[in-house]
Amino acid sequence: MILGVLNQKGGVGKTSLATNLAHTYATQGARVLLVDADPQSKSATRWSSAREIEQLFPVIGMAKPTLHKDLPAVARNYDLTIIDGAPQLAEIGRSILLASDMIVIPVQPSPYDVWSAADTVDLIREARVFKENLKAVFVVNRKIANTAIGRDVTEALAQHEIPTLKTHLVQRVVYAESAAQGLAVEEMEPDSQAAKEIRQVASEIRRAGDNYEAMLATVADTIGNPDG
Repeated sequence: MILGVLNQKGGVGKTSLATNLAHTYATQGARVLLVDADPQSKSATRWSSAREIEQLFPVIGMAKPTLHKDLPAVARNYDLTIIDGAPQLAEIGRSILLASDMIVIPVQPSPYDVWSAADTVDLIREARVFKENLKAVFVVNRKIANTAIGRDVTEALAQHEIPTLKTHLVQRVVYAESAAQGLAVEEMEPDSQAAKEIRQVASEIRRAGDNYEAMLATVADTIGNPDG
């Protein structure tokens, strides 16, 4: 399976999500490959370089518009490949979409981020012309706990007719502290709420692969009956 972590807007926490998911799946026994597809920031590569202990999975750079042609031959040696995508690069973004089985879209709970999600959704719709079964899910990321916008974001995203995972990732200092050392939050604070949330998101993504149609039906119900 190939997961593309993608959002056309920058600063939404793509690399943080991609690296932490990769670590979680690797600790669960999967053979994982992390692909850095951001030619500018190269954040996943830098995260890996900051690490002083052995890595559980390889990190490779493949930031080019032919990624969808080149990656499958490499990915077949792994159970799961995660692509850390770049913002505002339509050519590479489209290549990530064509390479992926599922797109994971991190969105911060702010009106600007919800509005900009439409750009990524448009790319997904274009890709589905060539890849009809391409799945996609939203992940609410960097949520500020106990805020109205945090509670309302799922309903707002439902208008795009893409499921939003039930688990929201709350803004926590441990994400920055662990990233600075090339670590996942599970390594730095394995019993923390942040680690628990990442594990829950990882589980929901796996379930989404098997029950995507049911999730879409739930989105349709939300749109049809927004008051519940």
